[in-house]
Amino acid sequence: MTNTLHRQGTRESLIRDYVIFLHPARGINRDGSGEKVRRFLEMALEEGPVNVGTAGRNLYTVDDVRQLVQAVDDEATTVAATFSDPEKLRRLVKRLKEADLGISVNISGLADVVDEILRSQGLVRHSIEHSLGILGRTERLPSQQVLELTTMCGHGMISHNHARKMIDWVKLGKLTPARAARYLARPCVCGAFNVDRAEEVLARAKELG
Repeated sequence: MTNTLHRQGTRESLIRDYVIFLHPARGINRDGSGEKVRRFLEMALEEGPVNVGTAGRNLYTVDDVRQLVQAVDDEATTVAATFSDPEKLRRLVKRLKEADLGISVNISGLADVVDEILRSQGLVRHSIEHSLGILGRTERLPSQQVLELTTMCGHGMISHNHARKMIDWVKLGKLTPARAARYLARPCVCGAFNVDRAEEVLARAKELG
């Protein structure tokens, strides 16, 4: 189960959006997991993620990436890394297979792309979950541009108003899409927010006016 299932967007946009995370389970394999989680984090960072999160911090809330590694211990229940390049994810999956850490690995992304990455490494997924989308009075939802930004934080830490403000400031030339994307990334401390994709969404919003 993961709250990263509900990302909104076109296939062309989502094909550059993958979240991979490790989740030790209390009472099963959490005790002594700190070193294994650190290894996962170090490998992920070496492959060049656009964001990483652990222990309530992400790449955009620390001055030095080493702070993320140092924050990991047995109580760091989840470590997530977000990639915009599926080939980088493929390399990480290969390394994780070889490392055989003994902790469940979840990957969120387009199912067919993720399946292809797994098959290329001789792996078959254990299970799959799909989001059924949003039901009910959908006319009351914010714009698609806003949803594409806010649903990249599954815990809802990025407000609709914050996303609207960043869109408006980009349109007015007060912020570049890259700077606005970094501002949006900060509240999503899990590290699931894809700043590369957010920059693309914001740039497209500016073009559409």
